[in-house]
Amino acid sequence: MAIIVPTITTDDPATYQKRLEDFLSYADRIHIDVTDGEFAPSRTLSLNQLYWPEVDDRKSKIDLHLMFRRPIDWLDQIVSLKPDRVILHPESDDAGQLLPRIFDHLRRFGIQTGVALLPQTQPNEANQIIASADAVLVFGGHLGYQGGKADLAQLTKVKSIEAINQSATIEWDGGANLSNIVDIAAAGVDQINVGGAISSVENARAAYDELVATLQRGENS
Repeated sequence: MAIIVPTITTDDPATYQKRLEDFLSYADRIHIDVTDGEFAPSRTLSLNQLYWPEVDDRKSKIDLHLMFRRPIDWLDQIVSLKPDRVILHPESDDAGQLLPRIFDHLRRFGIQTGVALLPQTQPNEANQIIASADAVLVFGGHLGYQGGKADLAQLTKVKSIEAINQSATIEWDGGANLSNIVDIAAAGVDQINVGGAISSVENARAAYDELVATLQRGENS
Protein backbone atom coordinates (compact mmCIF):
# COMPACT_ATOMS: atom_id res chain seq x y z
CA MET A 1 0.00 0.00 0.00
CA ALA A 2 1.16 3.54 -0.72
CA ILE A 3 2.22 5.68 2.22
CA ILE A 4 1.49 9.32 3.05
CA VAL A 5 4.60 11.38 3.85
CA PRO A 6 4.22 14.92 5.26
CA THR A 7 6.44 17.56 3.66
CA ILE A 8 8.23 20.55 5.14
CA THR A 9 8.86 23.50 2.82
CA THR A 10 9.66 26.70 4.68
CA ASP A 11 12.12 29.57 5.06
CA ASP A 12 11.14 30.21 8.68
CA PRO A 13 13.14 28.48 11.46
CA ALA A 14 10.23 28.54 13.91
CA THR A 15 7.87 26.95 11.39
CA TYR A 16 10.47 24.32 10.60
CA GLN A 17 10.89 23.44 14.27
CA LYS A 18 7.14 23.23 14.86
CA ARG A 19 6.45 21.05 11.84
CA LEU A 20 9.45 18.82 12.45
CA GLU A 21 8.45 18.15 16.06
CA ASP A 22 4.83 17.56 15.02
CA PHE A 23 5.60 15.20 12.14
CA LEU A 24 8.19 13.26 14.14
CA SER A 25 5.48 12.38 16.66
CA TYR A 26 3.39 10.36 14.19
CA ALA A 27 4.87 10.02 10.69
CA ASP A 28 7.14 7.11 9.73
CA ARG A 29 8.84 9.25 7.09
CA ILE A 30 9.24 13.00 6.54
CA HIS A 31 10.04 14.75 3.25
CA ILE A 32 12.03 17.99 3.56
CA ASP A 33 12.35 20.38 0.62
CA VAL A 34 15.43 22.56 0.29
CA THR A 35 15.90 25.11 -2.50
CA ASP A 36 18.79 27.32 -3.53
CA GLY A 37 16.78 30.18 -5.07
CA GLU A 38 18.24 29.36 -8.48
CA PHE A 39 17.13 25.91 -9.62
CA ALA A 40 13.84 26.58 -7.85
CA PRO A 41 12.75 30.24 -7.66
CA SER A 42 11.73 30.11 -3.99
CA ARG A 43 14.09 30.07 -1.01
CA THR A 44 13.80 27.74 1.95
CA LEU A 45 16.04 27.24 4.95
CA SER A 46 19.54 26.28 3.86
CA LEU A 47 21.13 22.92 4.58
CA ASN A 48 23.20 24.63 7.28
CA GLN A 49 19.98 25.49 9.15
CA LEU A 50 18.47 22.00 9.08
CA TYR A 51 18.55 19.51 11.94
CA TRP A 52 16.70 16.47 13.25
CA PRO A 53 17.31 13.84 15.92
CA GLU A 54 19.97 11.19 15.39
CA VAL A 55 18.84 7.91 13.85
CA ASP A 56 18.72 6.07 17.18
CA ASP A 57 16.56 8.79 18.75
CA ARG A 58 13.77 8.93 16.17
CA LYS A 59 11.40 6.54 14.46
CA SER A 60 10.91 8.68 11.35
CA LYS A 61 13.07 8.39 8.26
CA ILE A 62 14.13 11.64 6.61
CA ASP A 63 14.00 12.31 2.88
CA LEU A 64 15.95 15.34 1.70
CA HIS A 65 14.74 16.75 -1.64
CA LEU A 66 17.38 19.15 -2.95
CA MET A 67 16.26 21.58 -5.63
CA PHE A 68 19.80 22.83 -6.20
CA ARG A 69 21.64 24.01 -9.28
CA ARG A 70 24.90 22.45 -8.02
CA PRO A 71 24.29 19.88 -5.26
CA ILE A 72 27.89 18.67 -5.49
CA ASP A 73 28.94 21.85 -3.65
CA TRP A 74 26.96 20.68 -0.61
CA LEU A 75 28.07 17.07 -0.22
CA ASP A 76 29.75 17.58 3.16
CA GLN A 77 26.63 19.18 4.64
CA ILE A 78 24.38 16.48 3.15
CA VAL A 79 26.44 13.64 4.60
CA SER A 80 26.74 15.32 8.01
CA LEU A 81 22.93 15.50 8.31
CA LYS A 82 22.64 11.71 7.80
CA PRO A 83 19.29 11.63 5.96
CA ASP A 84 17.83 8.29 4.97
CA ARG A 85 17.42 9.36 1.34
CA VAL A 86 18.58 12.25 -0.84
CA ILE A 87 16.59 13.16 -3.95
CA LEU A 88 18.29 15.15 -6.71
CA HIS A 89 17.32 16.45 -10.15
CA PRO A 90 18.87 15.29 -13.43
CA GLU A 91 18.01 18.75 -14.80
CA SER A 92 20.54 20.40 -12.47
CA ASP A 93 24.02 21.47 -13.53
CA ASP A 94 25.35 18.30 -11.92
CA ALA A 95 23.43 16.10 -14.36
CA GLY A 96 25.10 13.62 -16.67
CA GLN A 97 28.43 12.35 -15.39
CA LEU A 98 28.34 14.12 -12.02
CA LEU A 99 25.02 12.80 -10.70
CA PRO A 100 26.08 9.12 -10.72
CA ARG A 101 29.29 10.10 -8.93
CA ILE A 102 27.29 11.99 -6.32
CA PHE A 103 25.04 8.95 -5.82
CA ASP A 104 28.07 6.68 -5.38
CA HIS A 105 29.47 9.06 -2.77
CA LEU A 106 26.22 9.17 -0.80
CA ARG A 107 25.88 5.39 -0.82
CA ARG A 108 29.28 5.04 0.81
CA PHE A 109 27.69 6.69 3.86
CA GLY A 110 24.59 4.48 3.78
CA ILE A 111 22.37 7.17 2.23
CA GLN A 112 19.76 6.06 -0.29
CA THR A 113 19.53 7.96 -3.57
CA GLY A 114 16.57 9.32 -5.47
CA VAL A 115 16.01 11.16 -8.72
CA ALA A 116 13.20 13.71 -9.23
CA LEU A 117 11.72 14.34 -12.67
CA LEU A 118 10.33 17.77 -13.53
CA PRO A 119 7.18 17.80 -15.70
CA GLN A 120 9.16 18.43 -18.89
CA THR A 121 11.54 15.50 -18.28
CA GLN A 122 10.54 12.08 -19.60
CA PRO A 123 11.90 8.93 -17.93
CA ASN A 124 13.77 7.83 -21.08
CA GLU A 125 15.79 11.06 -20.91
CA ALA A 126 17.19 10.01 -17.52
CA ASN A 127 17.09 6.23 -17.87
CA GLN A 128 20.66 5.57 -16.73
CA ILE A 129 20.34 7.46 -13.45
CA ILE A 130 16.81 6.09 -12.88
CA ALA A 131 18.18 2.56 -13.31
CA SER A 132 20.64 3.12 -10.46
CA ALA A 133 18.35 5.04 -8.08
CA ASP A 134 16.63 3.73 -4.97
CA ALA A 135 13.67 6.04 -5.58
CA VAL A 136 12.18 8.07 -8.42
CA LEU A 137 10.03 11.09 -7.68
CA VAL A 138 7.43 12.18 -10.21
CA PHE A 139 6.94 15.92 -9.81
CA GLY A 140 3.49 17.22 -10.63
CA GLY A 141 3.37 20.56 -8.84
CA HIS A 142 5.01 23.99 -8.65
CA LEU A 143 8.72 23.59 -7.91
CA GLY A 144 9.65 24.96 -4.48
CA TYR A 145 6.10 25.80 -3.37
CA GLN A 146 3.27 24.05 -1.53
CA GLY A 147 -0.46 24.13 -2.15
CA GLY A 148 -0.53 24.05 -5.96
CA LYS A 149 -2.76 22.00 -8.22
CA ALA A 150 -1.58 18.50 -9.06
CA ASP A 151 -0.80 17.77 -12.71
CA LEU A 152 -2.07 14.20 -12.74
CA ALA A 153 -1.05 13.77 -16.37
CA GLN A 154 2.45 13.20 -14.97
CA LEU A 155 1.26 9.84 -13.65
CA THR A 156 1.76 8.38 -17.13
CA LYS A 157 5.48 8.33 -16.28
CA VAL A 158 5.02 5.62 -13.65
CA LYS A 159 4.89 2.69 -16.07
CA SER A 160 7.96 3.95 -17.92
CA ILE A 161 9.85 4.24 -14.65
CA GLU A 162 8.86 0.72 -13.67
CA ALA A 163 10.14 -0.56 -17.01
CA ILE A 164 13.54 1.02 -16.30
CA ASN A 165 13.83 0.12 -12.60
CA GLN A 166 11.35 -2.36 -11.12
CA SER A 167 12.80 -2.12 -7.61
CA ALA A 168 12.73 1.68 -7.21
CA THR A 169 10.31 3.32 -4.80
CA ILE A 170 8.10 5.61 -6.88
CA GLU A 171 7.19 8.89 -5.23
CA TRP A 172 4.72 11.63 -6.07
CA ASP A 173 5.21 15.29 -5.18
CA GLY A 174 2.83 18.15 -5.98
CA GLY A 175 -0.75 19.05 -5.04
CA ALA A 176 -1.66 15.77 -3.35
CA ASN A 177 -4.85 15.98 -1.27
CA LEU A 178 -7.98 14.06 -0.27
CA SER A 179 -9.49 14.40 -3.74
CA ASN A 180 -6.65 12.76 -5.66
CA ILE A 181 -4.51 10.53 -3.42
CA VAL A 182 -6.46 7.38 -4.31
CA ASP A 183 -5.93 8.02 -8.03
CA ILE A 184 -2.23 8.76 -7.45
CA ALA A 185 -1.77 5.50 -5.55
CA ALA A 186 -3.76 3.54 -8.12
CA ALA A 187 -1.32 4.64 -10.82
CA GLY A 188 1.44 2.71 -9.04
CA VAL A 189 2.92 5.34 -6.74
CA ASP A 190 4.42 3.94 -3.53
CA GLN A 191 4.97 7.18 -1.59
CA ILE A 192 2.81 10.31 -1.75
CA ASN A 193 4.53 13.39 -0.37
CA VAL A 194 1.92 15.83 0.95
CA GLY A 195 2.60 19.49 1.69
CA GLY A 196 -0.19 22.03 1.90
CA ALA A 197 -2.98 19.52 2.58
CA ILE A 198 -1.29 18.79 5.90
CA SER A 199 0.79 21.86 6.74
CA SER A 200 -1.75 24.56 5.87
CA VAL A 201 -4.55 23.30 8.13
CA GLU A 202 -5.02 23.95 11.83
CA ASN A 203 -4.80 20.31 12.91
CA ALA A 204 -2.02 18.70 10.86
CA ARG A 205 -2.27 15.36 12.68
CA ALA A 206 -5.99 15.07 11.92
CA ALA A 207 -5.37 15.94 8.26
CA TYR A 208 -2.63 13.31 8.07
CA ASP A 209 -4.84 10.66 9.68
CA GLU A 210 -7.70 11.47 7.29
CA LEU A 211 -5.41 11.14 4.28
CA VAL A 212 -4.14 7.78 5.52
CA ALA A 213 -7.68 6.53 6.18
CA THR A 214 -8.90 7.73 2.77
CA LEU A 215 -6.03 5.96 1.06
CA GLN A 216 -6.71 2.74 2.96
CA ARG A 217 -10.41 2.83 2.05
CA GLY A 218 -9.58 3.51 -1.59
CA GLU A 219 -7.08 0.69 -1.87
CA ASN A 220 -9.40 -1.76 -0.08
CA SER A 221 -12.45 -0.95 -2.21
